[in-house]
Order: sequence, then C-alpha cells, then structure tokens
Amino acid sequence: MAELALRATTLGSEHVAHAHDHHQLILATCGTTELAVEGRGDRVTGGRGCLIPCARDHDYRGDGRNRTLVLDISLASLTGLRDADAISRLFDQPRFFSVPPQLRQLADDLMRQLEQCPGLHHEIAALLLRALHLHLRSEPLAWEGGASLPRRPCERLDLPRLEAWIDRHLADEIRVEQLAGLCALSVSHFHSRFREVIGVTPQAFVQERRLRHARSLVCHSQLSLGQVAALVGFRDQASFSRAYRRRFGRPPSAERLRAE
Repeated sequence: MAELALRATTLGSEHVAHAHDHHQLILATCGTTELAVEGRGDRVTGGRGCLIPCARDHDYRGDGRNRTLVLDISLASLTGLRDADAISRLFDQPRFFSVPPQLRQLADDLMRQLEQCPGLHHEIAALLLRALHLHLRSEPLAWEGGASLPRRPCERLDLPRLEAWIDRHLADEIRVEQLAGLCALSVSHFHSRFREVIGVTPQAFVQERRLRHARSLVCHSQLSLGQVAALVGFRDQASFSRAYRRRFGRPPSAERLRAE
C-alpha cells in the first residue's frame, strides 16, 4: 500500500484480532466499537477516536450499528504529506483521544463526501489527517486511557463468577452486555469499572481466557486444531492460529509438536 486508504464502514459484532504493516486511524460518527491495542483499550464512539501504530496487535468488536471511518496510512504515504514528521510522531504509540464537536462534524461531513465522491478518498484522507494533527499537536502524546490502573476491590464486580461464566461459554459469542448483566450494571458502567479494576477491556480479558484454555487443549488433548478453535470460540482455524501465535509466539501446530 503506497497511499492513504480511507473507507467508511460499519464494524460488525464479530470479534476480530489482527495486526498490519500500516498505521490506522479510527473515527466514528455514530455507534460504538470496543477496541483494544495489545490488551488495553477503550470504546471508539463519536466522541472518542483511536490511533493504532503499525505492527501493533489489536482486536475489536463493533455494535453493528456504527458508522466508522477507517484510514490506513502506509509509511511511504507519510513522506508526501504536509507536516509529515509531526503526523508520523502521532503514531509513536497507541493512543485514544477525545473528539471535539468540530472534529466530529468534520468527520461526518467527510464521510458524506467520501460516499459521494470515492475517487477523492486520498484528498479527503489527507484533509482528515491534517485536521487531526492540528487538534492533537498541543496535547501530550501519552496513551490516553491506555495505562494500567491499580487493581482494587469493586463491590459489584464478582470476578470469580465472571470467570466461571466465561469459561462455560468459551465456544459461544460473549458480549459485554451479558457480562454486565451478571453484575447488574449498565454496559457503560461495567466497561468502565472492569477496565479500572482489571486493567484491560472485557473483550481482551475474554480473548485471554479463550487462548489460555486453547493452549491447555493444544498441549494436553488429542483434539484437532479445528476442534480446539471451535471449542474456544474462533470462527475458523486460520484466525485461531493467528491469534495464538501473536499471544504465545508460535502457532498451535508448533506448540503441539513441542509438547509431544
């Protein structure tokens, strides 16, 4: 990819985990997407965006009702941009950031322009990046919302109960709404409290339990890798193998050979 690639999309409810060789900007004009980069994350909404540097593992699940701008930024494409060095520095680390009303309105307008004139996607993308740079240049580059917070007790977050429920449903789709219901909390309150107490998002926590259980099955059972993938909730063996390798440093096939 040698240019800026901007698209307007709706991120579905399927859990997706991957990494790629380009930077990425995520903005939403409506709806919600739960997104984590290397286990730490937040929600992408109309008031909250995210910058994902290249090669960083990240996972996400949308609500199926969002309208989201996804901008893929190749390293080569940055050289031709105005303020290229400053824009490049925005991607020194993962970052969630607040989207003020003016930037949100611009994103909404640009999304309509993109849908009406897809041939202008490069020019629209460059304008969006420039506006983002102007918004963020005076803010600290620390990863907003991404730092681990100290764990402390929470009277309404019954972690053993949550873990037991998750482990019984690893083969199924697990939604934050279900976990929040177990704690008698609203989804937004549960998400905030969970990240505050545990230090990662609920979806990142679920993904970790899926992969840890998978590792036990890979090393200590005779189940095929396809069966293991299904039992821990992956849609296919290929996506399971990619997630497993990112987490443990080797594919499940190599892990099994090592355990024999």
